[in-house]
Amino acid sequence: MMLPEFASAIVSEQKIVAYLLSFSHPDGRGKAIFFSRFGFHADQWQVFADALKQHAATHEVAAQVVTPFGTRYVIEGILVTPDGRNPSVRTIWFIATGDSAPHLVTAYPHP
Repeated sequence: MMLPEFASAIVSEQKIVAYLLSFSHPDGRGKAIFFSRFGFHADQWQVFADALKQHAATHEVAAQVVTPFGTRYVIEGILVTPDGRNPSVRTIWFIATGDSAPHLVTAYPHP
């Protein structure tokens, strides 16, 4: 199963710049170190956002959890990166009840 409505997936600038590529965010710092090693940078946040959307469009859902607030989807697979090394990552997406567009929650290395 693919992520529902992956073509309308939303990856906000705030999520990328202030979290996933932020060296000062307490939870995002390790992720920023990891993703920056592969050529992603906050000043070109859209490149990372596009890669995450492509990740969702090319890999099947590994797990899903339905909650009273919506459904969480886990996707695992290779992330195409600017430097071409393409690590395996896990992304988490959420579709709120009554909404159809998936929103990126987080991304991190996957063994």
